Amino acid sequence: MLRLFSFLCLFTVAQAADRPNILWLTSEDNGPQYGCYGDSYATTPNIDALAAKGIRFKRCWSNAPVCAPARTCLISGRWAPADGAEHMRSAVPLPEGHAMYPQLLRAAGYYCTNNSKEDYNLDKPKEGKKDLVWDESSGKAHWKNRPEGKPFFAIFNNTITHESQIRRRPHTLIHDPAKAPLPPFHPDTPEVRHDWAQYYDNLTLMDTKLGQYLAELEAAGLAEDTIIMHYGDHGPGMPRFKRWPYNSGLQVGLVMHFPEKWKHLAPKGYQPGGVNEELVSFIDLTATLLSIAGVQPPASYHGRAICGAFAKPASTEPTANYIHGFRGRMDERYDLVRSTTDGRFVYIRHYMPHIVYGQFLNYMFQQATTRVWKAQFDAGTLTELQSRFWKTKPAEELYDLDADPWETVNLADSSVHAADKARLAKAQRDWLIQVNDLGFVPEGERLRAAGAQSPADVLKSSSTQPPTASGFSSLTDILAVADLATDGREIQPETLAKHFSSTDPSIRYWAVMGNLIRGETMIRAHAPKIEALLSDPSPSVRIAAAETLLSVAKSPVMQERCLRTLLSCADMEKQPYFVAIEAVNVLDRWQSRLQPWKAEILALPSKAPESVDKRLKEYIARLHQHLSLGDQVEMEKE
Repeated sequence: MLRLFSFLCLFTVAQAADRPNILWLTSEDNGPQYGCYGDSYATTPNIDALAAKGIRFKRCWSNAPVCAPARTCLISGRWAPADGAEHMRSAVPLPEGHAMYPQLLRAAGYYCTNNSKEDYNLDKPKEGKKDLVWDESSGKAHWKNRPEGKPFFAIFNNTITHESQIRRRPHTLIHDPAKAPLPPFHPDTPEVRHDWAQYYDNLTLMDTKLGQYLAELEAAGLAEDTIIMHYGDHGPGMPRFKRWPYNSGLQVGLVMHFPEKWKHLAPKGYQPGGVNEELVSFIDLTATLLSIAGVQPPASYHGRAICGAFAKPASTEPTANYIHGFRGRMDERYDLVRSTTDGRFVYIRHYMPHIVYGQFLNYMFQQATTRVWKAQFDAGTLTELQSRFWKTKPAEELYDLDADPWETVNLADSSVHAADKARLAKAQRDWLIQVNDLGFVPEGERLRAAGAQSPADVLKSSSTQPPTASGFSSLTDILAVADLATDGREIQPETLAKHFSSTDPSIRYWAVMGNLIRGETMIRAHAPKIEALLSDPSPSVRIAAAETLLSVAKSPVMQERCLRTLLSCADMEKQPYFVAIEAVNVLDRWQSRLQPWKAEILALPSKAPESVDKRLKEYIARLHQHLSLGDQVEMEKE
């Protein structure tokens, strides 16, 4: 047995030695604003040179417009909402029997390093304190440290393009702000021009660093043995780009280079300086990485390999005609948006249309562009287009990227485009059901039901499979009520009210939310039934019922009854952390109506329990700060 084990080890190493090295050079908070993508304002000579000898992908989406969920899709190869991991940020277990992709690469003989950001929403597999995912993940991690004879997979992540670096001062501009290409929805002010110019400056600095990594590889004599990929983790770190699942918030530049020795692993039709027009998203990158390394992507992965040994041609995969994006809770604020593109049209579905696009986010408001934009809206000096970000949302949006690359003309109500909207809406719905998107189960309810288990394991369901968690329905049924609640069509009041008695808390939640979204007439038709839900077993349903009644309550008695429900759910000493986050969001939204009880609200606990992941602790404090100070921002230290 010992001799057999030794032989297998030697066999694995021999196989591994005949595999390419793979280098990922990644950056943060930047879209395809590169010279090779036709941006004449950009200064990116190293990325342009890499594209000239490799290929660039015209249509690549991050699946999420913010870092942690986007990186979660990459590390898992899965649609993060399918694992209950779509929020910014969260910490949930991996589904049982599932592995992160570096584990599979390491098992295949690769030395895997990450330098150095992780920020995953899924708990990393560990054995005691031992990291089972990476050989090394730190600021010192490097392919140079690999054992002799092992191929490597290495990530070097550049942070200079991050949103926080746009606001770094002092900064001497490289790019002329007078020439900055402003989107039409941003106001033309010195602050906005400076931020955009600094964003492009940071791209140039990132490009310089990328060139250094390439030179280091060349000097080591490894350039001809290494496949290189570069991409950003989502769109630009500017408001209405980052955090928003438009094409502008999801599209990233993706450049690949395959040296001569490994061209047989490249995408079909690979030619130096070429352009690939396939639809690609982050979940495809993970499957592609494994395929290039000769590892078959697990069946549980949601993407397709676009090249390598296990490539799946787009012509054979019906889902390859579309790629998808999502928006969930962004830091301390809740939202639920799904988007889908076929490369030309972008379809966006809002499931919380009653909440404004530009909710106050402490982190986002630390940027000068955000603050001056909101100040001009408050002063009434913006155009209609520039004002939209500070207003409530339509249920649906549809944009033609060929005619309207900035996504400003909503075609959702256009009869000319009705067939395109229906086609993309169906593709999106089919996708959500195929992957069992758990974003439609309120976060507090989802975590309460899952306990220490993976939400994906506890809340398995499909249209043909009974739920595995008591009381939970199939996603098909939940989506049907969420659609009724939010689609903007006229419906009979009873259409939603009949779902108040459902055994599924998610269905009761969406039935109540539908009343809140549809407004006073609907709410008053069912006020007694909604009042009964103030005592619902589910905290999320109680919170939704309290907000719904509070939105129309004229009587101080009813206002106080809603307040008491919200206060009990917002108390972290009695409720789970994200139940409290849900409740404090409502208290903050309606603080003008709750002024008589403001002292009680401010007396709520504002310090997260020690058991809460350290990345998440600040969210409740930010909400309480906004309750007490309004839109004043305490600047974070760089």
